Amino acid sequence: MAIVHPRRAAAFLSACSLSSAYTFTGSSARWGLGSNKLAVPKVSAGSGQKGGLVMKDESGDSFKLSNIFGGSSSTSSLEPHPSKRDHINPLNLLTPSKARDAASVSEALPVHKDVKSGILPNGFSYVILPNKSPPGRFEAHLQVFSGSADELEPQQGIAHLTEHVAYMGSRKRERLFGTGSQTNAYTDFHHTVFYAACPTKTPRGGAPMLPMALDALCDVMEARVEPSRLEKERAAVLSEMTMEARVEPSRLEKERAAVLSEMTMVNTIEYRVECQILSTLHRENRLAKRFPIGKESLIRSWQPDDVKTWHRTHYRPDNVLLYIVGDVDPADAEKVIAEKFGHITAEKQASQIKIPEIKVEAAKLADAVVGASIKEAQSWHYPPVRHDWCVPSGAPVEVDSLIEPEQVIDYDIHLQDSYPLDDEVEFLKTEELAPGKKIRPHIFRHELLQAFSLHLFAKRPVEPITDLASFRKSLARRIALAALQIRLNVGGRSDDPAFTFVEFNQLDSAREGCAVCSLDLTAEPARWKDAICKSLSEIRKLGIYGVTPGEMERYAGSLMTDAEQLAAQGDMISHGDQLAYLMETVANGHTFMSPEQSYDMTAKALSTLTLEEVNEAAAELCSHITSLSDGEDAADGPVVAVACTPKTADESGPDYVDEESFSKCILEACQIPVEPEEDVVVPHTLVSESEVEEAKSANPPTWEGGQFTDGTPNTSPDQLTRPFTLRRLGNGIRVGVAQNRAESQRGHLRLVAPGGRDAERRLGFKEGSMAVGARAMQEGGAFGPWSREQVELFCVDHLIMVEINCNEESLVLDFVFPTTNVGNTGFGDDMQLGITGTEAVMQIVREILVNFHWEEDALGRSKQSFRSAHEGLQKNLEGKTTEVIMESMTGNDERFLSIDVDTVNAVTLDDAKSAVMSQLLPPELEMSVAGDFDVSEVLGLMYDYIGTIPAETNAEYKREGQDDSATFGSVPALSLPGQHLELELSDSDPRAVSYVAGAAPNLWGYLADGSSVVDKVMEADKKASNYDKQRRAHPLFANVALALVAEIANRRLFSTVRERKQLTYDANFSFTGFERLKGGWFLVTVTASKENAQKALDACKETLEALRKSSPITPDNLESAKRVVLNRHEGELRTSGYWAMMMSGLQQESIPLKGPLSVTDFQAMVESITVRDLQLTLECLGLNEKELYTAIGRTVQPEGFVADEVVKASPMAGMSRGGALFMGKEEKGRPGWFAAPQA
Repeated sequence: MAIVHPRRAAAFLSACSLSSAYTFTGSSARWGLGSNKLAVPKVSAGSGQKGGLVMKDESGDSFKLSNIFGGSSSTSSLEPHPSKRDHINPLNLLTPSKARDAASVSEALPVHKDVKSGILPNGFSYVILPNKSPPGRFEAHLQVFSGSADELEPQQGIAHLTEHVAYMGSRKRERLFGTGSQTNAYTDFHHTVFYAACPTKTPRGGAPMLPMALDALCDVMEARVEPSRLEKERAAVLSEMTMEARVEPSRLEKERAAVLSEMTMVNTIEYRVECQILSTLHRENRLAKRFPIGKESLIRSWQPDDVKTWHRTHYRPDNVLLYIVGDVDPADAEKVIAEKFGHITAEKQASQIKIPEIKVEAAKLADAVVGASIKEAQSWHYPPVRHDWCVPSGAPVEVDSLIEPEQVIDYDIHLQDSYPLDDEVEFLKTEELAPGKKIRPHIFRHELLQAFSLHLFAKRPVEPITDLASFRKSLARRIALAALQIRLNVGGRSDDPAFTFVEFNQLDSAREGCAVCSLDLTAEPARWKDAICKSLSEIRKLGIYGVTPGEMERYAGSLMTDAEQLAAQGDMISHGDQLAYLMETVANGHTFMSPEQSYDMTAKALSTLTLEEVNEAAAELCSHITSLSDGEDAADGPVVAVACTPKTADESGPDYVDEESFSKCILEACQIPVEPEEDVVVPHTLVSESEVEEAKSANPPTWEGGQFTDGTPNTSPDQLTRPFTLRRLGNGIRVGVAQNRAESQRGHLRLVAPGGRDAERRLGFKEGSMAVGARAMQEGGAFGPWSREQVELFCVDHLIMVEINCNEESLVLDFVFPTTNVGNTGFGDDMQLGITGTEAVMQIVREILVNFHWEEDALGRSKQSFRSAHEGLQKNLEGKTTEVIMESMTGNDERFLSIDVDTVNAVTLDDAKSAVMSQLLPPELEMSVAGDFDVSEVLGLMYDYIGTIPAETNAEYKREGQDDSATFGSVPALSLPGQHLELELSDSDPRAVSYVAGAAPNLWGYLADGSSVVDKVMEADKKASNYDKQRRAHPLFANVALALVAEIANRRLFSTVRERKQLTYDANFSFTGFERLKGGWFLVTVTASKENAQKALDACKETLEALRKSSPITPDNLESAKRVVLNRHEGELRTSGYWAMMMSGLQQESIPLKGPLSVTDFQAMVESITVRDLQLTLECLGLNEKELYTAIGRTVQPEGFVADEVVKASPMAGMSRGGALFMGKEEKGRPGWFAAPQA
C-alpha cells in the first residue's frame, strides 16, 4: 500500500511512444466537448439540496437492479449526497451514447470491438476487456476519482490514509492470500486505485475467483472505519514522513510506523528534486500544495469520523470506475459486478458523513470543481485544477472556454491564497526575458546533488485522438520527437559532450490534467551553460527547419513496423499492459483501439502523411523554445525552468547558478544561429553477401552437438528439439535457440563471455579495466568501414537495442530486435523490404567480435559515467551503507565494490581493449536466442554469420591460464565473528537504513568453501528415504529451495517487522545470485526512522532466527511460496528475454549444475520441495548471531546547517515525472550506440 503509481517513462524510447501506434502519447488535436457536456446546476453550498447526478445508460439496455435483487432500490428517504454533482461520465468515449456519436463522425477511429462498458442504475461504471494473455488469470482495478488534490485544508494526507484503512484491513482481501493473487493500492493527485490480479479459479477446489476479487474491492467501497483499523493505518501513513512518533500497539500505530518507513525509503534526493519540479510547474493550481503524503500533524490527529467522512464523501458509485481485463466472459462478469456493487448508493454513503463542517466545505469544493476545473471541463479522471498553458501565440485553447473565470467562482479552488499549513516556500517570480516572453524559473541547491540538471516545461491541453486527422497529427508529432531525440543522443555524444543525459518529449498526463512538453538533461556542474546552449539549439533547429526526408522515411517506417508487430501480437499482449493502455486511453479521452485496428489506421495515416505535416508538428512542439528568439512572436503563457545544482560556497565559480545567469543563459541560447540538419548515409546492411561468401570459403562453418554437465545426454548437431535447440558451432561458440510466440515479431539475443571482474584479478588485468572497457564498447560503435553515427542509425532503422554490461563473473551483451523485415522504405506496392532484424543482429554480433574499433572518446564517456556513479554513491545513503558492509564482508575485495575515481582514471584504452577482447574468444562464448521466428532460419543465420568467425579470433589478447573456462574462484570467506557497522551521511533530512547480511550459497547451492547445499542437507538428514535422496540429488534442487526460502523470508519479514512490530513499511530479503563464483551472501534491507533503525535491524535478526527455531516454516508458508514462484516463472516464460537468460549457461562448464534439466524440470522440482527440505536449507546460511554482519546508515545534518529560506514541499512517493534524475543505472539513462526508438 503506497502513494506509488507507474512512473512516467523517462527513457525516450518508451516515453516518446515510437513504442507503438497502439499507445497514444503526445496527442494534439484541440477538443471541445460540445453537446457531450452535461449541464452543471449551480447550487448553494448551504442549501442542503444538491444536484443529483443523472447517470444514464443510453445504450437502450433494459437492465434493472431489481431484476437481480427482486425489489426496489429506492433511497428516496435519504438526503442527496452533499458532494455529488452532474458530471461527465468517467468512461469518456466508452459510454454507449458517446460511442454511437463517435461512430457517426466522418473518419472516426474504430473502438475495440471486444471492450464492454456499462453503467449500473446507481451510477457505478465499469469496463471489461477479455484478454487471453496469460490464460487463466485476470486483473481488476477499482479507480476512485479522488486523490490528494481533492483534499480540504484539514484533510491533507487523508486520501492516502483512507487507502490503507479501506484495503489493508479488509478481511475479504485477506481471503485472496495463498491463491496466487497479488493485491495492492496507490494514491496519487487525481485518484486512488485498488487492484487484485488473480487466477480465474482457486488452486484448491477450482472455485471462481472473480467474485472473491470483486468482494475485496467492494469492501473498499463499504469500508468500516473501526478505531483499531484506523490506528494501524494512521501509523502506516505517518511512517512515510520520517517524523518522530510514539508507537502504540494498535492498528493505527502499525500503519503509522509502516508509512513513516515508506516515506523514509523514498525520501531520496531524487524525490526532493521532484517536489521542487512539481511545485514550480503547478504553482497556479492545487497540485503545488496537495502532495499525497499530507501533513504529519493532521495525520496524528484524525479519528475514525475524519476518515469515514472522507471515505463516504468520495467513495460513491458515480465517482469510481472498475476495470476488468483478463480471461473472463463479459456477460458473466457483468452479472457479478451488478451483484457486488449494485446496492451501493451515494445517498447511503452521505448518511454516514459525521462531521458537518467538513460536509459543508466539501460541498463548496464540489461546486467549484464542476465550475472551475478541467476535471469537469475535459475528463473526470483529471485533478480539479486549471493550468497556465504555454501554446503558440494566438492558438485557441477550447478547454478554457468551458471553465468559469476565477472571479465568478467565490471559492479559492486553486489555493492561491496563503493558509496556516502551507510550507514556507518562496519561488522565483515569473519574469519577462523580453517583451511578452515569460519564464518561470526556479533553482534548487542541495549538498547531495552532484550534477547540474535542467527541467524545462511547457504545459498544453490534452487533445484526444478520436479521428483520423488527430491520429495523423499524433503520428507526425512522434516522428518529430524521434528525430530530435536521436539527434540529441547521436550528435550529443561527440568527443566532448555537453551533457551526460538528455531527453525531449511530450506526454499526456492524466495525473496532472495536461500534456507536458519537457526537456530534461544532466551535465557536469561547470558545463551547465554549454548543456543548455547545445540542447536548446537542437530543439530550435527542429522547430525552425523540421526533419529531413531521410528522418521522415526512417521514423515513419519504424512506426509502421511497430504497429505491425503489435497487430501480430494481438491477444497475446499481457493483462497488465492492456490494462495500463486502457486506463490511460480512457482517462485522456482517446479512442481505445485493438492492435489490429491501430495497425490499419497507422497504415492509412502514414500512407498519405507529408513532410510538411511532420514539420508543422515539429514547429508546434518546439514553439515555446523558438518563441524566445528575437523577432519571433512570444508564446501565450510561461516557460517553466527548474535548475537543480550542487550547493557550493563559491559563487564566482563556473558551476554556480543564480537566478539572473540562469534566465540569461536560456535567452542567449535561443539567439544562437542554427543550420538545417543534413542527412547521413545509413547502410542497409553491415555485411554484404559477397563478404559472407568469402568468409564461408575461408572458414567453412560446421555444427557440433550440444554438451552438458547436468547429466543430460549430448544433443545431435542436425536435429531440432523442444523447448530449445542446443548445439555448438565448429569454432566453439555454444548456441541455444528457442521459439517464443508470446512476443510477436520480437526477439532477444544474449551473448555471454564468462570472466567479468573476477577475470581482472585471475588473469592479471588492470583493476577496473573490464568494467570500464565494457562501458566504452557501449559508448562506441564504429566497426569495419562504418562510423559510429552510421552504425547507430543502422540500429535505429532496424529497431535494435543493445546493452553491454560487465558483472562480477561475466561480460553480457543483450540485444533486443524485431524478427521481421525492417529498415523498409515506402508503403504498399512501393515498399522496399530491408533485411530482418534477426539478420541485422547477427551482423552486429559478428562485427563486434571481428572488426570493432576502440575509440578514445568512447573511453572518455565511459570513465565519466563511472566517476559520476562512484561520486553519486558517496552521497547515497543506501548505496554507501551497502558499500561499507560489502567492504567489511569481502575484506575490500575490489571484485564486489564500486570502482573509485583513481582506479577509473588509471585505465587506458589499451587496458580496456585488452581486457574485453580477451574474453571475446569464440571457444569461450555462448549465444542464446529466443523469439518469434523460425528456428531453422535463425540457425542458418548463425551458421553463416557466426559460424564463419575463425576459432582463433582475438587469440592475441588471450592471457596465460585462460584455457580452463571452468576455473572460477570463490567469494572471500567471512571473517568471524561478524561485525556491526555504523555510517553517518550528511543530509538535511533525517533518514535511516539497516542491513543484515551473512554467508549464503550461490544460485546453484555451492558455498565459498566448495561444499554444497545438497551435501549438507544429505548429511543432516541421514534417515532420508531413497525418494528424498533422489529428489535432492537433482541439479535443480538447491536453486529451487533457495528461491522458496527467499520468498518465505520476505513474507515473514513483512508480517513480523511491518505488521506486528510496526517498525517499517517493508523489509526485503535477497541473495547475491552468483552462478559461477562459489558462495555468496544474503542481504536483508529495511528502512525505518532514525529512532527505529536499531529496533528494525533487531527485528529482522529475530525473524530469521525464528524461521530456524521457534516459528519454523509451515506447510501453508510453503504452498503460498510455491504459488508465487510458479506464477512468476509462468509469467516470465512469455518473454524472450527470460528464455535467453534461462538458456545462458546451459552449456557452460563453469556452471556444472545448470543444464537442460533446470528448465524442463522446474515446475516438478518446485512442487516436490518439502518443509523439511527448506528447514535444512536454512541451516546452510550463515544465520547464527556470530556469523551476521549488520550495518545502520543514518543521515546527520551538515555541520553549521541552517535551513534555507525556501523550504521544500512535502516529499511524495512515486510521483516522478521522469527524466534525467530518475533513470536508475547510467546504462538505462543514456542509451549507447545501439539504442533505437522502440517503434
